[in-house]
Amino acid sequence: MPREISSSKLKLLILIDILKKQTDEYHVLNAMEICDEIKKRGLTCERKSVYSDIKLLNDNGFDIIKTGTPKSGYFMASRDFELAEVRLIIDAIQAADFITKKKTSQLIEKMGLLVSEDEFRRLKRQMSVNNRIKCDNEEIYYNIDVLNRAIENKKQVSFSYVRHKIEDKRIVNSEKDFVVNPYALIWSNDHYYLVCNNPKYTDLMHARIDRMRKTKLTDTPCTSFEKVSEYKGKFDVADYSNKMFNMFSGKPEKIVLVCENSILEDIYDRFGDEARIRNEDSSKFVLTTEAAVNEGLTSWIMQYGKKIFVRSPEKLKDMIVEKTKNIVEMYK
Repeated sequence: MPREISSSKLKLLILIDILKKQTDEYHVLNAMEICDEIKKRGLTCERKSVYSDIKLLNDNGFDIIKTGTPKSGYFMASRDFELAEVRLIIDAIQAADFITKKKTSQLIEKMGLLVSEDEFRRLKRQMSVNNRIKCDNEEIYYNIDVLNRAIENKKQVSFSYVRHKIEDKRIVNSEKDFVVNPYALIWSNDHYYLVCNNPKYTDLMHARIDRMRKTKLTDTPCTSFEKVSEYKGKFDVADYSNKMFNMFSGKPEKIVLVCENSILEDIYDRFGDEARIRNEDSSKFVLTTEAAVNEGLTSWIMQYGKKIFVRSPEKLKDMIVEKTKNIVEMYK
């Protein structure tokens, strides 16, 4: 026999849980069905109390709607996240290489709590089988937590950084210890990076968070980013990301590119509204922007072949010419 309820508050919490998990606009529960669900959880319930409880919840901000279709009953009409929003988050989780397979599954299941059980079942049926390679570093959550605290408290962090190398015809891991000044976390090119400074130098470097091991917060105060970057007052993550290509470091400087009209959409996608673009002639346009002149930028430009010509700076021209010569020489 169901036990007597000792608090109406408990029944309200159970009612909210039932409506969130079991109802949506295509799945409704009438008062008797709601009573039955409450009784399954060991509480007594009368149909009349369901009406008053739902009114109380509606009066306090819950969007519970009474409908006649597909049958007469109630459903939770609004949630913190819409179904499409949950789908977007799940797709991003699946695409993120730095999240392990285990944590990917756990996160997706947690996202399912934001919609009804039926909606989540339908979402999972629509998910494509994802065979992307995922990292195997289960420390990723811990690393992010430590780095967040280090950035907030302006403290240095230490970690071992793992890279792959070939040794005796086998791929093995090599580790190198670092102590750095952390400034920002950036998701770029399907990887999660820490933007930081090695105290031995006066510039910025990047470290992939999935390659970090034994990450620790230290008591040593962090050197201000103002001493090793162009930013004052606040480290501008968005601006910095736009100027770094493929997360290669370097000092941003003015570049001028002459591009064919056929790649205008690509250029706009990369630079957005900040792109300074003007017509060159009927078939070309000129892009003027700032970017770090490095290997990442040359590789990005060369993917477009003859569709991009570097007008300035000269050293960027020289880097592309040299890289092109090396490629041609390799195939001779």
